[in-house]
Amino acid sequence: MDFFFNPRSIAVIGASPNPLRGGNAIIKNLIRGFPGPIYPINPKHKEIEGLTCFPRISEIRKPVDLAIIFIPASLVPETLRDCSAAGVKGVMIESGGFAEIGDEGRILQEECRAIGKEARMRLWGPNCMGLVDARRNYVFSFLAPNLWAEGFPPGTVSIIVQSGMLSGSFIADLVSHGTMGISKVCSIGNKADVDECELLEFLIKDPETAVVALYLEGIPKGRLFLEIVSQSSKPVVVLKGGKSPQGAKAAMSHTASLAGDDRVVQDAFAQAGVIHATDFHQMFDIARALGLVPKGLKAQSRLAVVTFSGSAGIVAADCLHKCAIGLADLSAESCQRLKEFFPSWMPVSNPIDLWPAAEVMGAVAYHRAVEIVLNDPGVDVLFIETFVGGFRLDLDLDHIARLSREKGKPIFFWIVGTQKSATEFQKQAQGLGMPVYREISRAVEAIHAVYAHGMRRERVIEKFPAFVPATMEETIREALRDVDPGAGTLDEFDSKKILKAAGIPTVKEEIATDALQAMEIANAFGFPVVLKGLVPGKIHKTELGLVKLNLRDKAQLLSAFEDLRDKIKAQGRILIQKYVRADFEFICGMIRDPQFGPAIMFGLGGVMAELFQDVVFRVAPFNHRTAEQMLNSIRANKVLEGFRGSQAINREALARVLVALGWIGTVVPRMTQIDINPLAVVDGKVLALDATLILENNHEVYPETQRCSERKS
Repeated sequence: MDFFFNPRSIAVIGASPNPLRGGNAIIKNLIRGFPGPIYPINPKHKEIEGLTCFPRISEIRKPVDLAIIFIPASLVPETLRDCSAAGVKGVMIESGGFAEIGDEGRILQEECRAIGKEARMRLWGPNCMGLVDARRNYVFSFLAPNLWAEGFPPGTVSIIVQSGMLSGSFIADLVSHGTMGISKVCSIGNKADVDECELLEFLIKDPETAVVALYLEGIPKGRLFLEIVSQSSKPVVVLKGGKSPQGAKAAMSHTASLAGDDRVVQDAFAQAGVIHATDFHQMFDIARALGLVPKGLKAQSRLAVVTFSGSAGIVAADCLHKCAIGLADLSAESCQRLKEFFPSWMPVSNPIDLWPAAEVMGAVAYHRAVEIVLNDPGVDVLFIETFVGGFRLDLDLDHIARLSREKGKPIFFWIVGTQKSATEFQKQAQGLGMPVYREISRAVEAIHAVYAHGMRRERVIEKFPAFVPATMEETIREALRDVDPGAGTLDEFDSKKILKAAGIPTVKEEIATDALQAMEIANAFGFPVVLKGLVPGKIHKTELGLVKLNLRDKAQLLSAFEDLRDKIKAQGRILIQKYVRADFEFICGMIRDPQFGPAIMFGLGGVMAELFQDVVFRVAPFNHRTAEQMLNSIRANKVLEGFRGSQAINREALARVLVALGWIGTVVPRMTQIDINPLAVVDGKVLALDATLILENNHEVYPETQRCSERKS
């Protein structure tokens, strides 16, 4: 990838002398910052912007590392062949008119991809705005040259953006406001070849990048993406645009309906340690904080708030509590020193309301309070709320930043004030390594993200993905051989055969072909029993009147059997089960996400499943530790320990069920949905009482289901 970021020479195919054309902007941007040879390519001109212009790239007769193409889409394939013949290593196709316009463009894009693959020439784009490197002053893009009049705000945040115009808007905003230093901005467009996974790996290794922020509309190599993030020591912030197409599919199972439009994505990000943003400004605000505090904060870090307003301190405390960030208990010495300039009637507490003191002493009160708090051994982080542009609160930011560095304690600011003063304050403070925000809630979100990254660095990150034991893989495949390959939706009995093969405990059950056999089975099980009518393709048996519960004697059993036989006729079969009364019910299952592959769900079951939707997803296969984390992640996790006198639930057994579901989803790519509802708890033990497995006959294995080790070299 180095020839994209550090080329020795660049050719611009589609260069133009017209200042209104993008081909001219590319040349001017390169002249402004790129130190190597620049070769305009245009057969109609001899010279552009003082540079010798060539009719074709083959006429240059010198090595070219990178070619930037900005010509009509229809001319790109032939141009790529010229680049290949000239030995070009990498090409940025900034032209539009490819897959984004429909089938015709997709065919053209595929032709370009094939040319690049055959020539072993890497393609960036098409339909993109290229690359901006603020630290080197490189602009490999057709963005307007006047954007750079004030210079770049160099920093340590690198950005990957799928959208072309959006990346240009980001750059314009960052440059004009100067509120965040950036390292690199990569606009990747349609991703015909180079994609977010390769760029993410490059930037994680880049010494000039401390944090990577991404806006993505799709993650085709979802599992590889998760693997890269899970192994990264640098924080990764993602804003995901567009909802998962899973939500648009017919949700045949409870698991599918609970997956929702974006739930699997959110939980997959959490599993890998991705920091998930919900809007553009939040993505930048979080990335800014992580760029300035790249090591994060320890889980037990304690925070102090210094404020000019008691009300602002209350709001800050509320926001911090919502994010589970603890306020520090100030030491007796700190309280005594603060009392020296507090009014006698005012108690000292955290948040520290400085206004009565500041009204008399101005900024001096702030400086004394900051010094006292940073010297307190019980304080690890300081959140300062202040007004800028008045009230004699002009803070000495150089002094405060020096104290912060000496004590190794990060400082975050929330400011209000006049526009010009606020902008100047923000630029100066952030230039000194102290993040500044204009909303208390947004400041706390950023602080929380820094906490989350620090906690992630502290805990052991399991290797993603885990792998299925070879013996279990064969056992599951063997069980599947007994199932009709064209069955599609398996009935409950066949579904449980596969669950049992994976080690998931199920209720005692058998198929009864007639009433006499049903009686024999019931006598062997012991009353009461349950009868179920199994009809191909019919999942929701209760709604169809195909479930007969708590049958206590021969008469009830025979009556129920005859009723079910009349309802299913010759279309299905009748299942008899031992009746068990569940102490508690969970739901678990698997959904095959088009981006991440098999994702396992766990949550409250029975009638509460879709009522409360208290569920969590994790991408499979995973190990026991991740399964335990899933159990802790539902809101109702207290019931697992025994709630209001109920017996504690066997967590080990629950975790084994979740791991086993991941094995099934991984071993059987045709398996698109698994539903166990309910997974009952009986005397502390777990049993699958009902289950449905759904297979697709001509299921195309998604790229993300391939093992992550099978990468493009």
